[in-house]
Amino acid sequence: MIEFAFPLALLLLPLPLLIRLFPAYKESRDSVKVPFFDKLVDLSEQKPEQGARILRRSTLQKILVNLTWLLLILAAAKPQWIGPPIEQQKSGRDLMIAVDLSGSMEARDFTLPSGVTVDRLDAVKQVLKELAANRESDRLGLIVFGAAAYLQTPFTDDHQVWQQLLDETEIGMAGPSTVFGDAIGLSIKLFSDSDSDNRVLIMLTDGNDTGSTVPPVDAAKVAAANGVRIYTIAIGDPATVGEDALDMDTITRVSEIADGRTFRALDQDEMRQAYITIGELEPELYETISFRPRQSLHWVPMALISTLYLFYHGFFAFASLWAGRVTNAP
Repeated sequence: MIEFAFPLALLLLPLPLLIRLFPAYKESRDSVKVPFFDKLVDLSEQKPEQGARILRRSTLQKILVNLTWLLLILAAAKPQWIGPPIEQQKSGRDLMIAVDLSGSMEARDFTLPSGVTVDRLDAVKQVLKELAANRESDRLGLIVFGAAAYLQTPFTDDHQVWQQLLDETEIGMAGPSTVFGDAIGLSIKLFSDSDSDNRVLIMLTDGNDTGSTVPPVDAAKVAAANGVRIYTIAIGDPATVGEDALDMDTITRVSEIADGRTFRALDQDEMRQAYITIGELEPELYETISFRPRQSLHWVPMALISTLYLFYHGFFAFASLWAGRVTNAP
Protein backbone atom coordinates (compact mmCIF):
# COMPACT_ATOMS: atom_id res chain seq x y z
CA MET A 1 0.00 0.00 0.00
CA ILE A 2 1.24 3.48 -0.90
CA GLU A 3 0.68 6.54 1.27
CA PHE A 4 1.91 10.12 1.07
CA ALA A 5 3.88 11.59 3.94
CA PHE A 6 2.89 15.14 2.89
CA PRO A 7 -0.43 14.80 1.04
CA LEU A 8 -1.11 18.55 1.21
CA ALA A 9 1.64 19.03 -1.38
CA LEU A 10 -0.77 17.61 -3.96
CA LEU A 11 -2.78 20.85 -3.68
CA LEU A 12 -0.02 22.48 -5.75
CA LEU A 13 -0.90 20.42 -8.83
CA PRO A 14 -3.31 23.01 -10.38
CA LEU A 15 -0.88 25.87 -9.74
CA PRO A 16 0.29 26.07 -13.41
CA LEU A 17 -3.29 26.86 -14.43
CA LEU A 18 -2.94 30.23 -12.70
CA ILE A 19 -0.18 31.16 -15.12
CA ARG A 20 -2.74 31.33 -17.92
CA LEU A 21 -4.33 34.27 -16.12
CA PHE A 22 -1.22 36.39 -16.70
CA PRO A 23 -0.18 37.93 -20.03
CA ALA A 24 2.61 36.35 -22.06
CA TYR A 25 6.12 37.30 -21.16
CA LYS A 26 7.58 39.98 -23.46
CA GLU A 27 11.24 40.54 -24.10
CA SER A 28 12.49 43.61 -25.97
CA ARG A 29 15.56 43.64 -28.18
CA ASP A 30 17.52 46.54 -29.63
CA SER A 31 17.29 47.18 -33.36
CA VAL A 32 18.84 49.53 -35.92
CA LYS A 33 16.65 51.51 -38.29
CA VAL A 34 18.29 52.00 -41.72
CA PRO A 35 16.95 53.81 -44.85
CA PHE A 36 18.17 51.03 -47.14
CA PHE A 37 16.15 48.23 -45.49
CA ASP A 38 14.79 46.86 -48.76
CA LYS A 39 18.25 46.56 -50.29
CA LEU A 40 19.52 44.91 -47.12
CA VAL A 41 16.76 42.33 -47.35
CA ASP A 42 17.60 41.59 -50.96
CA LEU A 43 21.27 41.17 -50.19
CA SER A 44 20.71 38.94 -47.16
CA GLU A 45 18.06 36.88 -48.94
CA GLN A 46 16.02 36.74 -45.70
CA LYS A 47 12.29 37.18 -45.39
CA PRO A 48 11.14 39.96 -43.05
CA GLU A 49 9.15 38.81 -40.05
CA GLN A 50 6.90 40.55 -37.55
CA GLY A 51 8.60 42.55 -34.87
CA ALA A 52 6.86 40.70 -32.00
CA ARG A 53 5.96 37.04 -31.74
CA ILE A 54 4.97 34.53 -29.08
CA LEU A 55 7.02 31.38 -28.84
CA ARG A 56 4.89 28.27 -29.03
CA ARG A 57 5.88 24.96 -27.48
CA SER A 58 5.55 21.80 -29.45
CA THR A 59 3.12 19.13 -28.29
CA LEU A 60 6.02 17.03 -27.03
CA GLN A 61 7.35 19.94 -24.98
CA LYS A 62 3.92 20.54 -23.44
CA ILE A 63 3.64 16.89 -22.45
CA LEU A 64 7.15 16.92 -20.99
CA VAL A 65 6.57 20.11 -18.96
CA ASN A 66 3.24 18.94 -17.56
CA LEU A 67 4.61 15.51 -16.73
CA THR A 68 7.65 17.07 -15.03
CA TRP A 69 5.43 19.24 -12.85
CA LEU A 70 3.32 16.23 -11.90
CA LEU A 71 6.37 14.18 -10.95
CA LEU A 72 7.88 17.05 -8.92
CA ILE A 73 4.71 17.40 -6.90
CA LEU A 74 4.56 13.64 -6.34
CA ALA A 75 8.16 13.70 -5.10
CA ALA A 76 7.35 16.61 -2.77
CA ALA A 77 4.40 14.66 -1.35
CA LYS A 78 6.91 11.89 -0.54
CA PRO A 79 5.15 8.65 -1.44
CA GLN A 80 5.90 5.74 0.89
CA TRP A 81 5.39 2.04 0.53
CA ILE A 82 3.68 0.77 3.70
CA GLY A 83 4.47 -2.87 4.38
CA PRO A 84 2.25 -5.38 6.20
CA PRO A 85 1.99 -5.02 10.02
CA ILE A 86 4.81 -6.57 12.03
CA GLU A 87 4.15 -7.47 15.64
CA GLN A 88 6.80 -7.95 18.28
CA GLN A 89 6.29 -9.21 21.80
CA LYS A 90 8.41 -8.10 24.69
CA SER A 91 8.52 -8.84 28.38
CA GLY A 92 5.47 -7.49 30.11
CA ARG A 93 6.59 -7.76 33.74
CA ASP A 94 9.72 -7.12 35.77
CA LEU A 95 10.09 -9.79 38.44
CA MET A 96 12.73 -9.31 41.14
CA ILE A 97 13.74 -12.20 43.39
CA ALA A 98 15.38 -11.33 46.71
CA VAL A 99 17.11 -14.28 48.41
CA ASP A 100 18.28 -14.36 52.02
CA LEU A 101 21.89 -15.63 52.26
CA SER A 102 22.29 -15.31 56.02
CA GLY A 103 23.95 -18.07 58.01
CA SER A 104 20.64 -19.66 58.99
CA MET A 105 20.19 -20.78 55.36
CA GLU A 106 22.74 -23.53 56.11
CA ALA A 107 20.12 -25.54 57.96
CA ARG A 108 19.67 -28.87 56.16
CA ASP A 109 15.95 -29.35 56.70
CA PHE A 110 14.75 -29.67 53.10
CA THR A 111 14.46 -32.98 51.24
CA LEU A 112 14.50 -33.21 47.44
CA PRO A 113 12.13 -35.59 45.59
CA SER A 114 15.12 -37.92 45.21
CA GLY A 115 15.32 -38.24 49.00
CA VAL A 116 18.52 -36.22 49.34
CA THR A 117 18.59 -33.75 52.21
CA VAL A 118 19.92 -30.32 51.26
CA ASP A 119 20.30 -26.94 52.91
CA ARG A 120 17.71 -24.24 52.49
CA LEU A 121 19.61 -22.34 49.78
CA ASP A 122 19.97 -25.40 47.57
CA ALA A 123 16.26 -26.07 47.95
CA VAL A 124 15.56 -22.47 46.94
CA LYS A 125 17.78 -22.79 43.88
CA GLN A 126 15.95 -25.91 42.74
CA VAL A 127 12.56 -24.21 42.95
CA LEU A 128 13.82 -20.99 41.32
CA LYS A 129 15.02 -23.01 38.33
CA GLU A 130 11.43 -24.13 37.78
CA LEU A 131 10.21 -20.58 38.29
CA ALA A 132 12.59 -19.18 35.64
CA ALA A 133 11.56 -21.90 33.19
CA ASN A 134 7.89 -20.97 33.60
CA ARG A 135 8.34 -17.20 33.39
CA GLU A 136 9.66 -16.82 29.85
CA SER A 137 7.76 -13.59 29.31
CA ASP A 138 9.18 -11.84 32.39
CA ARG A 139 12.43 -10.00 32.89
CA LEU A 140 14.09 -11.46 35.97
CA GLY A 141 16.37 -9.80 38.48
CA LEU A 142 18.15 -11.14 41.55
CA ILE A 143 19.03 -9.47 44.86
CA VAL A 144 20.94 -11.24 47.63
CA PHE A 145 20.92 -9.91 51.15
CA GLY A 146 22.49 -10.64 54.50
CA ALA A 147 24.28 -7.96 56.47
CA ALA A 148 23.72 -5.79 53.35
CA ALA A 149 21.68 -6.03 50.17
CA TYR A 150 23.47 -6.48 46.83
CA LEU A 151 22.35 -6.66 43.23
CA GLN A 152 23.39 -10.01 41.82
CA THR A 153 21.57 -9.76 38.48
CA PRO A 154 19.88 -6.70 36.93
CA PHE A 155 16.63 -7.19 35.06
CA THR A 156 17.28 -9.37 32.03
CA ASP A 157 15.45 -11.45 29.43
CA ASP A 158 18.35 -13.88 29.40
CA HIS A 159 17.15 -16.42 31.93
CA GLN A 160 20.18 -18.63 31.35
CA VAL A 161 22.52 -15.91 32.59
CA TRP A 162 20.16 -15.22 35.50
CA GLN A 163 20.24 -18.91 36.42
CA GLN A 164 24.03 -19.03 36.22
CA LEU A 165 24.41 -16.07 38.57
CA LEU A 166 21.90 -17.63 40.94
CA ASP A 167 23.97 -20.83 41.02
CA GLU A 168 27.04 -18.80 41.98
CA THR A 169 25.44 -17.50 45.17
CA GLU A 170 26.69 -18.96 48.45
CA ILE A 171 25.53 -18.78 52.02
CA GLY A 172 27.17 -15.94 53.92
CA MET A 173 28.48 -14.11 50.86
CA ALA A 174 26.31 -11.09 51.80
CA GLY A 175 27.06 -11.28 55.52
CA PRO A 176 25.64 -13.23 58.46
CA SER A 177 22.62 -11.10 59.43
CA THR A 178 19.37 -10.18 57.63
CA VAL A 179 18.60 -6.67 56.35
CA PHE A 180 15.10 -7.38 55.13
CA GLY A 181 14.10 -3.71 54.79
CA ASP A 182 17.26 -2.72 52.88
CA ALA A 183 16.61 -5.47 50.33
CA ILE A 184 13.17 -3.96 49.68
CA GLY A 185 14.73 -0.52 49.40
CA LEU A 186 17.28 -1.72 46.83
CA SER A 187 14.55 -3.34 44.75
CA ILE A 188 12.54 -0.08 44.76
CA LYS A 189 15.59 1.75 43.38
CA LEU A 190 15.99 -0.83 40.62
CA PHE A 191 12.30 -0.70 39.74
CA SER A 192 12.49 3.09 39.45
CA ASP A 193 14.85 2.62 36.48
CA SER A 194 12.45 0.14 34.86
CA ASP A 195 10.02 0.98 32.05
CA SER A 196 7.56 -1.74 33.01
CA ASP A 197 4.35 -0.86 34.86
CA ASN A 198 4.06 -4.43 36.19
CA ARG A 199 6.51 -4.73 39.06
CA VAL A 200 6.67 -7.74 41.36
CA LEU A 201 9.11 -8.48 44.18
CA ILE A 202 9.39 -11.95 45.72
CA MET A 203 11.17 -11.89 49.08
CA LEU A 204 12.51 -15.15 50.47
CA THR A 205 13.83 -15.20 54.03
CA ASP A 206 14.21 -17.53 56.99
CA GLY A 207 14.88 -14.94 59.68
CA ASN A 208 13.94 -11.49 60.87
CA ASP A 209 15.21 -8.01 60.19
CA THR A 210 18.41 -7.34 62.13
CA GLY A 211 19.22 -3.71 61.56
CA SER A 212 18.06 -2.37 58.21
CA THR A 213 18.56 1.31 57.54
CA VAL A 214 14.88 1.47 56.55
CA PRO A 215 12.45 -0.67 58.60
CA PRO A 216 10.71 -3.31 56.45
CA VAL A 217 7.22 -1.88 57.04
CA ASP A 218 8.31 1.62 56.00
CA ALA A 219 10.07 0.20 52.94
CA ALA A 220 6.89 -1.68 52.03
CA LYS A 221 4.91 1.59 52.14
CA VAL A 222 7.36 3.17 49.69
CA ALA A 223 7.13 0.09 47.47
CA ALA A 224 3.34 0.30 47.41
CA ALA A 225 3.54 3.97 46.48
CA ASN A 226 5.76 3.03 43.53
CA GLY A 227 3.45 0.25 42.30
CA VAL A 228 5.61 -2.65 43.51
CA ARG A 229 3.75 -5.73 44.74
CA ILE A 230 5.61 -7.80 47.32
CA TYR A 231 5.16 -11.52 47.91
CA THR A 232 7.05 -12.92 50.89
CA ILE A 233 7.97 -16.55 51.44
CA ALA A 234 9.01 -17.48 54.95
CA ILE A 235 11.00 -20.71 55.08
CA GLY A 236 12.13 -22.78 58.01
CA ASP A 237 10.65 -23.61 61.39
CA PRO A 238 8.39 -20.84 62.76
CA ALA A 239 9.14 -22.08 66.28
CA THR A 240 12.79 -21.01 66.01
CA VAL A 241 13.90 -18.51 68.65
CA GLY A 242 16.73 -16.01 68.87
CA GLU A 243 18.24 -14.13 65.94
CA ASP A 244 17.07 -16.81 63.48
CA ALA A 245 13.43 -16.58 64.61
CA LEU A 246 10.87 -15.83 61.91
CA ASP A 247 9.18 -12.48 62.41
CA MET A 248 5.91 -13.51 60.79
CA ASP A 249 4.11 -10.39 61.94
CA THR A 250 6.52 -8.13 60.04
CA ILE A 251 6.66 -10.44 57.03
CA THR A 252 2.87 -10.58 56.80
CA ARG A 253 2.53 -6.84 57.32
CA VAL A 254 4.97 -6.12 54.47
CA SER A 255 2.95 -8.22 52.02
CA GLU A 256 -0.35 -6.68 53.08
CA ILE A 257 0.92 -3.13 52.64
CA ALA A 258 2.42 -3.87 49.20
CA ASP A 259 -0.73 -5.62 47.91
CA GLY A 260 0.86 -9.08 47.96
CA ARG A 261 0.61 -12.29 49.94
CA THR A 262 2.65 -14.21 52.48
CA PHE A 263 3.51 -17.91 52.21
CA ARG A 264 5.11 -20.34 54.66
CA ALA A 265 7.36 -23.05 53.30
CA LEU A 266 8.38 -25.71 55.78
CA ASP A 267 9.55 -27.99 52.97
CA GLN A 268 10.31 -27.87 49.27
CA ASP A 269 6.80 -28.90 48.23
CA GLU A 270 5.30 -25.96 50.10
CA MET A 271 7.90 -23.66 48.60
CA ARG A 272 7.09 -24.91 45.09
CA GLN A 273 3.38 -24.48 45.77
CA ALA A 274 4.04 -20.91 46.89
CA TYR A 275 5.68 -20.09 43.56
CA ILE A 276 2.85 -21.82 41.67
CA THR A 277 0.31 -19.69 43.54
CA ILE A 278 2.30 -16.55 42.80
CA GLY A 279 2.36 -17.59 39.15
CA GLU A 280 -1.43 -17.82 39.19
CA LEU A 281 -1.73 -14.42 40.83
CA GLU A 282 0.79 -12.92 38.41
CA PRO A 283 0.08 -14.70 35.08
CA GLU A 284 2.47 -14.36 32.18
CA LEU A 285 2.11 -11.00 30.55
CA TYR A 286 3.18 -9.89 27.10
CA GLU A 287 3.31 -6.41 25.66
CA THR A 288 2.78 -6.42 21.91
CA ILE A 289 4.35 -3.73 19.75
CA SER A 290 2.95 -3.39 16.25
CA PHE A 291 4.51 -1.32 13.48
CA ARG A 292 4.45 -1.17 9.69
CA PRO A 293 7.73 -0.72 7.82
CA ARG A 294 7.90 2.35 5.59
CA GLN A 295 10.05 2.70 2.50
CA SER A 296 10.29 6.12 0.88
CA LEU A 297 9.60 6.19 -2.88
CA HIS A 298 10.23 9.90 -3.54
CA TRP A 299 13.29 8.96 -5.60
CA VAL A 300 11.13 7.22 -8.22
CA PRO A 301 9.50 10.38 -9.72
CA MET A 302 12.86 12.20 -9.51
CA ALA A 303 14.53 9.37 -11.42
CA LEU A 304 11.77 9.49 -14.04
CA ILE A 305 12.29 13.24 -14.51
CA SER A 306 16.02 12.78 -15.02
CA THR A 307 15.43 9.93 -17.47
CA LEU A 308 12.88 11.91 -19.50
CA TYR A 309 15.09 14.96 -19.82
CA LEU A 310 18.17 12.95 -20.69
CA PHE A 311 16.18 11.10 -23.34
CA TYR A 312 14.58 14.29 -24.70
CA HIS A 313 17.74 16.37 -24.99
CA GLY A 314 19.80 13.40 -26.06
CA PHE A 315 17.37 12.58 -28.86
CA PHE A 316 17.31 16.12 -30.28
CA ALA A 317 21.07 16.53 -29.91
CA PHE A 318 21.54 13.33 -31.89
CA ALA A 319 18.95 14.46 -34.46
CA SER A 320 20.67 17.80 -34.88
CA LEU A 321 24.06 16.15 -35.25
CA TRP A 322 22.65 13.70 -37.79
CA ALA A 323 20.99 16.48 -39.76
CA GLY A 324 24.29 18.37 -39.88
CA ARG A 325 26.12 15.36 -41.26
CA VAL A 326 23.48 14.86 -43.96
CA THR A 327 23.69 18.53 -44.98
CA ASN A 328 27.50 18.44 -45.20
CA ALA A 329 27.55 15.14 -47.06
CA PRO A 330 29.03 15.47 -50.65
